[in-house]
Order: sequence, then C-alpha cells, then structure tokens
Amino acid sequence: MKTTVKKLSATRVLVTVAAGQPELETAEQVALKRMAKKIKVNGFRQGHVPIAVVKKHADPHTLSQETLEAVINRAVAEAFLSNKLQVLDRPEVELKKFVPGETLEFTAEADIMPEVKLGDYKKLKATKKAIKVDKKDVEEVIERIRKGLAEKTETTEAARDGDEVIIDFVGKRDGEAFQGGTGKGYPLTLGSSAFIPGFEEALVGLKAGDKKDVALQFPKDYHAKDLAGADVVFETTVKKVNKIELPELNDEFAAKAGPYTSMDDLRQDIEAEITAQQERQALDELKDNLVKQLVAASDVAVPDVLRQDQIRSLEQDLVQNLRYRGMTLDQYYESRGFANRDAWVEVEANDTAEARIKAGLVLAELSKELAIEATADELAAHIDAYKQQYANNAEMAKRFDQPEAQREIANRLITEKTVDKLVELNAPDTKKAKTAKAAGKGKADKPAKAGKNSKDGKPAAKKPASKKSSAKAKKSEAASK
Repeated sequence: MKTTVKKLSATRVLVTVAAGQPELETAEQVALKRMAKKIKVNGFRQGHVPIAVVKKHADPHTLSQETLEAVINRAVAEAFLSNKLQVLDRPEVELKKFVPGETLEFTAEADIMPEVKLGDYKKLKATKKAIKVDKKDVEEVIERIRKGLAEKTETTEAARDGDEVIIDFVGKRDGEAFQGGTGKGYPLTLGSSAFIPGFEEALVGLKAGDKKDVALQFPKDYHAKDLAGADVVFETTVKKVNKIELPELNDEFAAKAGPYTSMDDLRQDIEAEITAQQERQALDELKDNLVKQLVAASDVAVPDVLRQDQIRSLEQDLVQNLRYRGMTLDQYYESRGFANRDAWVEVEANDTAEARIKAGLVLAELSKELAIEATADELAAHIDAYKQQYANNAEMAKRFDQPEAQREIANRLITEKTVDKLVELNAPDTKKAKTAKAAGKGKADKPAKAGKNSKDGKPAAKKPASKKSSAKAKKSEAASK
C-alpha cells in the first residue's frame, strides 16, 4: 500500500492511498468472515458456513462493497498512523478508482492535531501582584457580618432609610412587564443601592400595605442594552417594614461571629483570610499571564473542528447560566445587542474559544516537553476527593470510577502541574514565598483543584472545612460580595 500526504493547511491534510491485490485479498477475507455470520446456505448451520462456500454463494456486489469498506477502513487507519497524524474527526473519503481484486485508489481528507512550536517558556516576564489589605477592607467585612447578625423588628411606622422593606414589584415598559423586572417577597434594605437609582428613595415614607407606581429611567450605561436608558414603571406593594437594630461591635459580637474571644481576634482573622484570598487571586492572575505570554510566543494553529466544539461548549455553559437567571439565549442576544447566534459567535464566542484551544494545545505540548505526568497516587487522591464531594449523590460519585472520567481528571491534573512548573521556571520566588509562608503558619495546603473545563464545568474537589475554617469561609464570601 502506498500513501502520500498533502498538507492543505496547518490543521488539515489530504492523504492519497493506493492499494493493490495483496491488500484487497486480505480485505476480502475479512468481508467473507463478516458475511459468514449471516449468510444462509442449505446443509450448513447459520454462522458455520465455510469461507469458500460463502464466497461461492455471496452476492458479488455485496461482497465487493463489503471488501471495499474493509480495505478503506484499514487503509485509512494505517495511513494516518504511519504518518504520525492525529485525526480529530472522521476523514472525508473520496473513491478514485476501484477494480475488485486488483486495485484501489482513494483520498481521505481530515482535520489533524496541529504541530505546536513552543516559544521560550523559561524567559517569560511576569510578577505576582503585591498584596495589601487596607483597614477599610476589614471593616467592610465586619459591617457585612454585623448586618447579618442584626435584629429585625416588624413595625407599622413609615419606612426610613436603613429599614428593610419586604416588597412585591412588577417592572413595566410601555405597559408590558419586562424580563427580570418582577419580584415577590423581596427583602430590600433602603439605602443599600441594590436597585437602580431612585427606586429605594421612592419607598421611603411608605408603610406596610402601601402601593406605589415608581416611574424611573434605567441608567444609560446599564449592562442590559435593551433596558439602558429605558423609561419604566415599577408597580410596587410594601408587604412589611422591618426596623433593623445593628449589634454593638464588642467581644460579645465577636463570639457570635465565630470562635473568637475578642474583636481583635476577629479582625486579625478577617485580615488573614482577605490576605489569603488576595494571595490566591494574585497567583491565579500570574498563572494566566504566563500562559497568555507563552501562547503569544508559540506557533499554534486552531483546527476548525476544535473551534466549533469549544463554541458549542461555551453555548451550553451560557444556556445553563442563563437558566439560573431566568433568561433564554434569544433574550441574552437581545440584551447584548447581537442580532442572532452568528453575531454572538463572531463578536464574543470565537475569540474566547480560540484562546482556550491555543492555551490547551500549548500546555499539552509543554507537558510533553517537561515529561510531566500524573502519578497513580495523585490521581487516586483527586478521584477520592471528588467522591467525597459527591458522597450524597451515589450516581455522580460512581461516575468517577469510569475510565473516561479518570482520564479527564488526569489530564486536568497534568495541566495544573504544568502551569505550576511554568510559574516555578519564571517566578521561582513566588513558589519559595508560598512554601515559606505555609511552613511558617504550620497549615497544610488545600487540595489542588481538579481544574476547569469549558465542557463539563464541574467544581473542583475540596476537603471538608474545620469549624473555624467554616467561619472564615463565611467572611470570605462576605468579602467577595
């Protein structure tokens, strides 16, 4: 069998294959064995007909087609494998010449995994952002905790700034309710600036049972373009008014906030947690920066089949996120000013998909270059962490026993280790500082995240938090809001 490869682009090839009598005879034997399982011949049990008898009784056209299919399937696989071409999709086969028993010529065109030429991954320029926690950052968290521990007392008095009102509302534009403008039993603290300007101010002075039509205009820079600058009316009913009494900032408050004996203890713990958050964020930004630099310094093409697959993944993630927000894709397109899906792909999805694919291909090549692998112990630890995370969902936990899921976790782990190595090579002080800090505090690192994938979007596995860690997590969440 002879093969020639013509490179159509960096990501697509045309392979021409010529097979002769030996390959066709071998393929015919394969076809006859396949046909022997179904053919019926008097005097023989089905499935036990000798090959010579099968050939004698087989329909010539059927045998020819079965032989052709067998030889093409084998020849395509051998042609791409022998030329070390990794096919990304089913090849498009075009028959050029076929004389049964004598000769066969065909072409197979397919997208292939592109060659990646890595840039100098040891001379990237990036530094981790300096960490600075201001006093006001700590006090903002304390104020959020304070509001969370506030006592609420229902009142018949008129609502004042700082009170909480429980409201039903329907936002209308030109007399028609608009998407996302309706709420029922919604708790709103007046003066919190949670709504668009003018809404909360309009509710000051209302009592439980009062109704009011609040006419407003959305800000011209509002994120939903279909509402930006729009004149609307919120038909609002006040169901309840609550007076909010904030607790005093003393040691008793600290004890209610968590396992703390004083306000100093609480403030120190909040500062440490904010510092840890900023450290993680700074390290993530450093990693992203290094990967972007390496991609820019490398030569890598994006196969269209991978691009389309990634766009579909982005679309699935978007649909899921929109579902939580009570929106459809068409509503999202309208809010962002996209005429249709094609416009969304061109403006928003295409660049994101290409960036993800390039990063994945470059990091995969770098992992090969550095011979980075996931050890059996590392993989087992990550799988166990996932199973613990889904301990209450037996079906989901069982999924992590499947080879496909374990390969996916292993690939994520390899990518994560590769990025860590990239940091070590280009910002070694970052790793030393991190190690020294962990050693100084005597705390174990959190388990490595399994990573993120545009396709499945599964959360990373985490270990159960201690009581004090749980309290920190609450402040961490408050700090990020």
